[in-house]
Amino acid sequence: MSTTSQPRFYAARLVGTTVFDPLGDAVARVRDIVVLPQSRGAARAVGLVVEVAGKRRVFLPITRVTAISPGQVISTGVLNVRRFEKRSGELLVVGDLLDRAVTLTDGTGGATVLDIALDQNRHKDWEVSRLHLRRPRRGSSLSRLVSRGETLTVELNEVTGLYGTQEEQSAHLLAASYQDLNPADLAEILQELDAKRRIELAGELADERLANVLEELPEDIRVEVVTGLDATRAADILDAMDPDDAADLVQELPEQVASQLLNLMEPEEAEDVRRLLAYDEYTAGGMMTTEPLIVAPETPVAHCLAMISREALHAALASTVHVCRSPLETPSGKLLGIVHFQQLLRERPDRPVGEILDNDKVAVGPTAPLSAVTREMATYNLVSIPVIDEEGRLLGAVTVDDVLDHMLPDDWREQDEPVPTTGQIDLSEIARATARDTAKEG
Repeated sequence: MSTTSQPRFYAARLVGTTVFDPLGDAVARVRDIVVLPQSRGAARAVGLVVEVAGKRRVFLPITRVTAISPGQVISTGVLNVRRFEKRSGELLVVGDLLDRAVTLTDGTGGATVLDIALDQNRHKDWEVSRLHLRRPRRGSSLSRLVSRGETLTVELNEVTGLYGTQEEQSAHLLAASYQDLNPADLAEILQELDAKRRIELAGELADERLANVLEELPEDIRVEVVTGLDATRAADILDAMDPDDAADLVQELPEQVASQLLNLMEPEEAEDVRRLLAYDEYTAGGMMTTEPLIVAPETPVAHCLAMISREALHAALASTVHVCRSPLETPSGKLLGIVHFQQLLRERPDRPVGEILDNDKVAVGPTAPLSAVTREMATYNLVSIPVIDEEGRLLGAVTVDDVLDHMLPDDWREQDEPVPTTGQIDLSEIARATARDTAKEG
């Protein structure tokens, strides 16, 4: 807040601030400010985008905010819990305006928006009032290399282009603001952006990061993203994806695009995808990953545990080690059996895994339908199941998340969670529920 008598806050500094209900319980965190541009150049804040329990982003109307001060936002405690969706004409201060290029009206050139101040007027409305800017350093090429330029704060009427057709917010800054989100949450945000911004943001994400996000997106949006990228980059993303997810995506692409990307992929990765494309989508072969954990029978338990501890390994795949004859890549030599993670924890580190194989040699063939796969997994309480050919060689493994993806409706990622019939919830209830869950975990 400003130290002057006029209430003021800066948008970028407000992001991450805790929202409290009237009882003092922390119920959410601020993630953005929603503004509506006015006819005379100003923009009025209409609400905040806040994140409640479960990483859900919802809209908190500004009329339900009773105070904004350093380190805290106080609300009335009542909130509509439907997922936030930006309405026509609305802008997100962080998502749309920060780092936008503007032009100074004094003729000194352009600048970039670093932060935006909102003041409360006599009608108690919050309005965009001042901009904190950075403009390029003038002078020699060397001076521009060693300095990012001067910063200055100006009144809103001293610039043009803030809401117009100026260069959009840099996707780099937008990506940085979302770096702490898990792939599913970032995928939800990508769905809220327009197509152009979606491609810009995707272009700023690292290959592994974007690959994980694409796996969480609805079919139409991930096709849009992949076809909007440069072909070489799109092929790199497919390389980074799990083979089964890459195969699902390739199936959704136009035939000509799919063929081009397969030819640009790394040969080994492309071969895995082509093998999976040979099977129907709703069979074990169509659902399986070709990269399960595979070891030889003489491998010690300690080595298996080290393989499982890799951060990049999905939890479902980490649950099971497949013990096979050489070769140890799919299609492998004969599958001897599997060993579950819990069993490994109970054995001495130097014991060969071939001595502790699971007695239930459960596996399915690549043409087994979804119903057969789910029945076997449910019967034997498995989170993954081996897929073998007629000669007993391991082709891959189907994990429980793959099964759920195929059992749920195609649009399950786009469906909102159930909400109370009134569409509202007391924020203090969220706080109390979160406290109860934390206590249980403790």
